[in-house]
Amino acid sequence: MSVREAARKLAATYRDSGALWAASLVADRVLPLGTMRFWKDVPVPLAALRAQVDAILAAWGLSADARATTLEHLLYADLHGIDSHGCAMLRAYQRERASGQWRADAVPSVVQESNTTALVDGGGGLGHVPADTAMRLAMTKASAHGVAAVAVRNSGHFGAAGSYAALAAHDGLIGVATTGTRVPSLVPTASRDAALGTNPIAFAAPVSGAAPFLLDMATSTAPLGRLGLAAHRGRRIPRGWALDPDGRPETNARRAIDARRLTPLGGERLHGGHKGYGLATMVEILSAVLPGTFRANPVAGDVPRVGHFFLCLDPRRFRGADAFASDLGGLVDRLRALPPVDPEVPVQVAGDPEHAVAARRTRDGIPLTRSVIEDIRHVARAAGAPFLLRA
Repeated sequence: MSVREAARKLAATYRDSGALWAASLVADRVLPLGTMRFWKDVPVPLAALRAQVDAILAAWGLSADARATTLEHLLYADLHGIDSHGCAMLRAYQRERASGQWRADAVPSVVQESNTTALVDGGGGLGHVPADTAMRLAMTKASAHGVAAVAVRNSGHFGAAGSYAALAAHDGLIGVATTGTRVPSLVPTASRDAALGTNPIAFAAPVSGAAPFLLDMATSTAPLGRLGLAAHRGRRIPRGWALDPDGRPETNARRAIDARRLTPLGGERLHGGHKGYGLATMVEILSAVLPGTFRANPVAGDVPRVGHFFLCLDPRRFRGADAFASDLGGLVDRLRALPPVDPEVPVQVAGDPEHAVAARRTRDGIPLTRSVIEDIRHVARAAGAPFLLRA
C-alpha cells in the first residue's frame, strides 16, 4: 500500500469520530515522513476560530478581559501567517496548564516604576496579558516623556513578538519587543548543547498612510514552531536549521523537536552563526537578566518563568509631528521600487508578507492543518469546552 493510500485509509477509518486526533498522531509519528502532506489544509473563518479559542480559554478559567487580550494576540499570529504562534500553541498551553506551569487566574501587577521605566510581574500566567499590559504602559510613558522601557518577569509564552511591537506603531510610536523562553533550544556557536531560547526580536515603526514597517524574527535560523509545523505536515526541515545530540545536521522535523538543538541565526560560524548567537544573548540579557527571571543555577523542581522586554520611542520628540512617518514611507517605497532579480518576485520590506497574508486570510479564512484541528478538538475535549470546528 502506498503512503498516500495509507493516509486516506487511516483518515476514512476515523472520519466520523473524535478519534481522528489519534489517527493524526499515528500518521505523524508512525507512518513514513510525508504522509501528512496529503491531508489538505482546511480554511476556517476568523470568527469561527475566535469562538473556538474563546470557548477553550473560558473553560480554562480565564476572565473575560484576559480572554479578549489573549485572543487578540493569538489570532494576530494566525491572521498574519505566523501559524506556529497562534492556535497551534493551544496543545502546548494545555500541557503546561496540566503540569502547573501557568495559572488561569493570574493578574499582572506593576511592582516598580518611574516616569520612563517599569517592572511588571505576570503573576505566573500565560504571557499575552502581561506583555500587552507592559507594552501599553510603555506606550503611555513614551507619549508623555518621549521614551520608555518596561520589563516583565514571572510570565509565560506570549505568542508573536510582532503583535506587541505593532501596537506601538499603530499609535505613532516606534516599538521594540523581545522575549525569552521556558526551555533552552538554541545551541551557542561551538557548543553541542542548547543554552538559550529562540529569543525573538520585533521592531515596528509607523509609516504615513500605510501599514507599519514590522520586523519580527527569531534569533535562531528557524523558530521552533516552524519545526512543529513541518512535523504536522510530515515534511523534512532544511539542513542547517537544527542539530542532533552529536552536533550534526538534523533534517527530521520530529527528531529535531525532541532534541531541541536549533542553530543560531546564520547557522555555522562560517555563515555568521556567531552573530545570531550574540543577538540571542542580547535578548536574554534584556528579557531574562534585566527583569530577574534568569537563574544561573536553577533549583530542581522550580517552574521556569519567562521574561519580556519592551521599548517605545516617540519619533515626534525628534522631528516634526509627522516627518518621521512620512520619510519612512519614502524609504520603504524606494526599497520596493528597486529592480528585482526575478520579475515575479518583487522587492519587499519587513512586514509586507504578513500584511498581505492578513488581508487574504481575513477574506478567505485561516488555513489549518488537519492535525492542528484535531489538536484543538483534543484540547477542547480535555478542557470540557465545545468543539465548534466540525463543519
